[in-house]
Amino acid sequence: MSAKHPILAITGSSGAGTTTVKQAFDHIFRRDRIKVASVSGDCFHLHTREEFEQILKNGAKEKGGHISHFGPEGNDFRSLEELFEKYGKNGGGRYRYYLHDHREAGYHSRRLKTELKPGEFTPHEDIEPNTDMLFYEGLHGLVKGDDYNVAQHVDLGIGVVPNVNLEWIQKLHRDKYKRGHAAGDIVDTILRRMPDYVHHITPQFSLTDINFQRVATVDTSNPFIARDIPTLDESFVVIRFRDVDKFGTDFPYLLSMIHGSFMSRRNTIVVPGGKMGFAIELIFGPILESLLEQRARQI
Repeated sequence: MSAKHPILAITGSSGAGTTTVKQAFDHIFRRDRIKVASVSGDCFHLHTREEFEQILKNGAKEKGGHISHFGPEGNDFRSLEELFEKYGKNGGGRYRYYLHDHREAGYHSRRLKTELKPGEFTPHEDIEPNTDMLFYEGLHGLVKGDDYNVAQHVDLGIGVVPNVNLEWIQKLHRDKYKRGHAAGDIVDTILRRMPDYVHHITPQFSLTDINFQRVATVDTSNPFIARDIPTLDESFVVIRFRDVDKFGTDFPYLLSMIHGSFMSRRNTIVVPGGKMGFAIELIFGPILESLLEQRARQI
């Protein structure tokens, strides 16, 4: 952790909705003119898409039979920890981009004046100097293991953890309609990832400072036949604070500002799904302001 160079990490599994939360933070950053170094967790994959698919074709026998992007066999956790540690010390570090599609590949090919394909990585680049904080969004913002501990460097950890059936519905729809994958292949991926989900994704949510868990108010009992994703208005968001005193969150103020919200436990507020973005701004505006004040005192 670093008062001078704070690190924010949003973590959640594939299809959990971390991108939606990231967009809410992007709005706060623009409004408050906070200069951030944004890093995606995908850039710490160990393999290109072609390499990864070849490993799967070979049965992943050398990796225990269940290699996935959720676990250490598919990611370079030590490099992620090194980036967080270096940024916390001096605001620097190196990162790269993972190219998901032709649009991203074309943009970075033009930017870097080289030929890149979807599923590849850009060359490593230096983080832009003089940023206010590092902002990570991905699968492993607070991952911890025997020889790596990313979580120890994070100043503000945020978990995005929908009900698991809702998470699968979101993943199925995203991968089918936005990425063109067959439904059967998506289910196979979910099953292959399950051991890593249990051992490397879920434990992070006990280390996060604040978790956002969306719970649908419609039937999601069979996610594999769901025709559409429950909307925000068809859900509630359960927001859990690990330490209610850490950031001095004013719960009475939140209850007065967010219509339809209520406290379910001393450290948990529940808000209507449609108010999620508003809740994020109300909760994190003062927290980010406090982090920046601490940073200013160190400069």
